[in-house]
Amino acid sequence: MATPRISAYLPPDIDPTKAALAFGRRALPKLKEELQSPELLTQQRALMALCDLVHDPEKVYQAVALGFLGSLKTLLVHQDQTVRQKTTEVLSVMALHSIGREGLIQSGVISALTGLLDDPVDICRKNTHQTFDMLAKLPAGAGGVLRAGLIPSLVLKLKTELDEIQELILDTLSNCLRVEVSEALAAGVLTVLKEKLSHPSAAIRSKAAWVLLEISSHAEGKVAVCNEGVIPVLVSLLEDTEPEVQVNSAGALMFAIVTPQGRSSAMGAEAIPPLLALVAEETSKARLNAIKTLTLLAELPEGRETLLGHRDAFQRCLLHPSQAVQRAAETAIAVIDWKP
Repeated sequence: MATPRISAYLPPDIDPTKAALAFGRRALPKLKEELQSPELLTQQRALMALCDLVHDPEKVYQAVALGFLGSLKTLLVHQDQTVRQKTTEVLSVMALHSIGREGLIQSGVISALTGLLDDPVDICRKNTHQTFDMLAKLPAGAGGVLRAGLIPSLVLKLKTELDEIQELILDTLSNCLRVEVSEALAAGVLTVLKEKLSHPSAAIRSKAAWVLLEISSHAEGKVAVCNEGVIPVLVSLLEDTEPEVQVNSAGALMFAIVTPQGRSSAMGAEAIPPLLALVAEETSKARLNAIKTLTLLAELPEGRETLLGHRDAFQRCLLHPSQAVQRAAETAIAVIDWKP
């Protein structure tokens, strides 16, 4: 399905080829002066030059050391959309480098970027969410997003943002909710994710299932997933046409049904047949998750009774080249064969 893409093209009156670049050791100090210039065109050209330079990790290190981040934070609220666009682009490129991520986190850029969530320019919002995504990959960055109180806003934006920005939000949430889920649950994240599991985009369905996996890794998340009726939707996605959606859905299901309520919900949703299909499929990337999920269902008397008739499927997995699959199959067989 074709979707509109966010354009990063600049207005026609801005010519990046005319950006004045200083060379040698004075390049970055000169650009810092130009960023603080009262002349709009000078600021724009300095930002375009800086965008090119910060692809180099050494220049990122120098920019952080020279205090560029303070100037860039100030420019985030500039009235000119080109300034905001290039400023957010600089930050998103700096966030690609480890030294840049550390500098952005320590300088409080996360809080400074919160005002861009409602920016009228699509590319500014996309750059902002790309920065959040990269920073949240670090524990300190995920903690920074949580401390900034961004989770309710991210959940809200997940309802309305463009598809490619939704993907970035889901990536950010997956890292943040690995740390803490209470705030997201209170913000209604499960209702939103349940809707995203039916999204036309396979990437969004897959990422939504991954966020549910992270939520279900917490005790309160497991209970909430069961109470919100998410498990039947995850079961339906086991037959999705996209392998990544199957993998993440099976993984989320595996975490969610650790509780007795979760196992009962999965049995009620008739999870065993599609899980067995994934176990039997030679090329299935979801096979390991499916085996582990079926092992949990085998702990129920009715699950064990059903799976006794499919013991051969697990027996064949003992010959799988992956040792993880072999071990999971051995465990599954032992649970299925157990007699009270």
